[in-house]
Amino acid sequence: MNPWLLLDKYYPPADPAREILFAHSRAVAAKALAVARRLAPCESVDLSFVEEAALLHDIGIRFVQAPAIGCHGDLPYLAHGYKGRELLEAEGWPHHALVCERHIGVGLSAATIRAQHLPLPLRDMIPETREETIIAYADLFFSKGESELTVEKSLARVRQGVARFGAENLAIFERWHALFAA
Repeated sequence: MNPWLLLDKYYPPADPAREILFAHSRAVAAKALAVARRLAPCESVDLSFVEEAALLHDIGIRFVQAPAIGCHGDLPYLAHGYKGRELLEAEGWPHHALVCERHIGVGLSAATIRAQHLPLPLRDMIPETREETIIAYADLFFSKGESELTVEKSLARVRQGVARFGAENLAIFERWHALFAA
């Protein structure tokens, strides 16, 4: 299976979101692979899966309204995760599909979705496997802003961004960081 063929199918050369998505996905994949390789001597991590799923984690942005990144769909930005899952499941990539849905922030619980009235299906969307967690962690370090596509955010900036969503989310990030930092 080649994730680039799938990305090309949904983001052809004329698509304005293509370069942003590709640059962001490459940066996330590189960081996720670096983390996975550091862990691999001590635990079983599927490096091929990490790379493929990191490249595909944001494939659902085509469905959202985010003109700044070339996306002119009808859905709010948060929907890109579950829409990516639906797309990859339809394409026969069920395990990669779960990464799409579970990579937002440090994950979203059904309770959070309900309490905050988020425009998402009411179910847990929390990383469950080591590979899912690594990709969600790596994604926190990169923005899709044009001037920041390949520039890794500082740890302080990531912490600040995660902390906006509560102390519990920051605590999850800190646990991840303790496990994954070099």
